[in-house]
Amino acid sequence: MLWIKLFILAAVGAIIGWITNVLAIKFIFRPLKAVEVPILNMKIQGLIPKRKAELAKSVGEIVEIELISMEEIIDKFIADENKGEMIFNIKRKIKSIIDEKLPAFIPSTFKGMIEDYVDEMIDQEADRMITELTEKLIHRATEKVKIAEIIEEKINDFELEKLEEIVLCIAKKELKHIEILGAIIGCVIGLIQGVIIFLL
Repeated sequence: MLWIKLFILAAVGAIIGWITNVLAIKFIFRPLKAVEVPILNMKIQGLIPKRKAELAKSVGEIVEIELISMEEIIDKFIADENKGEMIFNIKRKIKSIIDEKLPAFIPSTFKGMIEDYVDEMIDQEADRMITELTEKLIHRATEKVKIAEIIEEKINDFELEKLEEIVLCIAKKELKHIEILGAIIGCVIGLIQGVIIFLL
């Protein structure tokens, strides 16, 4: 008889623990819209829907400050583009302009001298000018383009049902473990309660 009572208490505890954790997981997202409870005079809403604006702002700031900034994006772009290739393209463009714009009667030797002089100037100045231009671009971009604001806006525009689906899909295994853990803890608490009751 004692074992049956202990088993019942353990089973009840496990069921309560499991249900509690299932509801806790559900209440992360549900209800999506605030539901008013008349008797208690309070509103119930899922944690994420209720704090969506705060969450969006925090995620945006964390991404911009801790993960990636506008400076890093532009630096990466410049690095990928390769300064040598950029200088080569500048030289080619200037040579094409010289060939097109200088009158035909100017001797080719003189044109060659101009091209050589321009090439030399580009070799001396282009690297510094690209660096200065990059710095100006970064300064302007950081003033005008705010990654935090873009991310905040995207999260705020994101449908909660879709966000819930993504989170539950990604964390399905972990959430199932939380449910099982709730049942185990509930079972242990039920057994402890039973032992205490029978000892008293």
